[in-house]
Amino acid sequence: MEELLVLGLLALFGIAASHAISPRVGIAAPLLLVALGVLASTVPAMPEIEVDPEVILAGVLPPLLYAAAVQIPATDFRRELRTISGFSVVLVLISTGLLGWFFHGVLDLSWPWALALGALVSPTDPVATAIIKRLGVNPRVTTVLEGESMLNDAVALVLLRAAVAAAAASVTFWSVSGVFVGALTVAVIIGWIVGRLNLWVRSHVRDTTVNTVITFTVPFLASIPAEALGASGLVAAVVAGLVTGNGAARVLSPQHRSADLQTWHALELVLEGLVYLVLGLELIGVIEDVEANHQGVGRAVWIALAALALSLLIRALYVVPVLGAMRRSAERAERAHHRIAADKAQLADLSTPAPLTPLERLSLRLRPGRTEQELHGRIHARLVRAEADATYQVSSRLGWRDGTLIVWSGMRGVVTIAAAQTLPADAPERSLLILIAFVVAVVSLGVQGGTAATLVRFLKPDPGQTPQQRAAELAELQQLLGVAAQDVRDRLQRSGEELDEEGESLAVIQAQREVLLEARSVGLFASGTLHSAMRELDAEQIRLEL
Repeated sequence: MEELLVLGLLALFGIAASHAISPRVGIAAPLLLVALGVLASTVPAMPEIEVDPEVILAGVLPPLLYAAAVQIPATDFRRELRTISGFSVVLVLISTGLLGWFFHGVLDLSWPWALALGALVSPTDPVATAIIKRLGVNPRVTTVLEGESMLNDAVALVLLRAAVAAAAASVTFWSVSGVFVGALTVAVIIGWIVGRLNLWVRSHVRDTTVNTVITFTVPFLASIPAEALGASGLVAAVVAGLVTGNGAARVLSPQHRSADLQTWHALELVLEGLVYLVLGLELIGVIEDVEANHQGVGRAVWIALAALALSLLIRALYVVPVLGAMRRSAERAERAHHRIAADKAQLADLSTPAPLTPLERLSLRLRPGRTEQELHGRIHARLVRAEADATYQVSSRLGWRDGTLIVWSGMRGVVTIAAAQTLPADAPERSLLILIAFVVAVVSLGVQGGTAATLVRFLKPDPGQTPQQRAAELAELQQLLGVAAQDVRDRLQRSGEELDEEGESLAVIQAQREVLLEARSVGLFASGTLHSAMRELDAEQIRLEL
């Protein structure tokens, strides 16, 4: 017991040290942790460390993906949903098929096992994606990468299970497809329900410490029932995180949200670090087994390198038409500006019929009692949101530099490593398959992650907003917040309601928060600008309520 305690303390120190040293030496923390694990495994007194991969898949990944989903801006995720879905589903399916064909030919594996290995090395890693996020690239690029890495893990694991089942029994394409679609659908439903229940329960809990304890259970409350029903627990955890992150500002107090943010950051740091340390600790043992029983390590290394190169080629070929589709969307959005402006002018002239969508016409027929003011308010909000979405598409176009970053940022990591170890004991050349997955992940992290900063400096991609644009947007937002504050003071003066200075300040903060939430719902400002403004309001409210 004391030995485990000492190892745990050393692991925590190693994780903290790696993240502290990483910016100074210019090497990503995950790479330092893998190297530290390898070095530790060579110490004679080090006991053999063997972690059940299910611990990582069921105990580590759900909270990691949930934490990432809570923090991703819901508006940005909505705007990029089509692109994210393509990377998460279509690209994973294509990569699994082509890599499976490669492994089938090179390793002489049966098709089910070849596709299983293809599914292992297809998904990008949510932890490794953080390397790119810290480099100050276009926020649209990071949104796509984060969304992809959160969802493609689950898609790949569903494909892996289907391939393993196909190796054990006779299954048809349609039965596998049905399981695949059903697993994702059930997971989305469960995740949405858990996310809504999470917000409702925690909105009634006043104690911040108790609230923080409750939030630890949420990813597991989503993933465990989903897995029990044969669905994807990771997708359920991601959806629960998206729902929670989108609704937290409305129903949770600033104290609760601030505590959640700090707690999850610390938990992410520890969980990510432990996974990479375990990888380093286990790497030499896997290498020794392959060297003794599977024609040597050299064979596994060259197959892994070829597979990684093929996966990058497939990704590059997929990104080219995606960028073309984005460019056409931006052109359509530019044309839509004129139509939206005409619709807003028509809406302002109450003597002409309002520009209704088919759904709004149906709603009006089903609810004839709706007032004209309510209907016009709803249409106005829709037009403002459409205009903001069009502006986003036009002002944040992605070019070949961004496309190159998206290709190079498709790093393999935790999921590939953990899922490889879940291969059944009767898998052909199991140790060889595991080592191939390990090498793909380690080389991907080392080469792609280690050169990401250099690539960004070389490409000099558009970072999104210029400092002048950010300043202008912030000034516009501050003006809106100032109007909201003045409206509160005018209302209090008209009503004769007397509040002390603290009460008036809290009323102003609440009104300004509503303005920010409304702006977020229609996407009027960049997510970073809104997030900064929301944190300032939260900090001021916490200060007043102390």
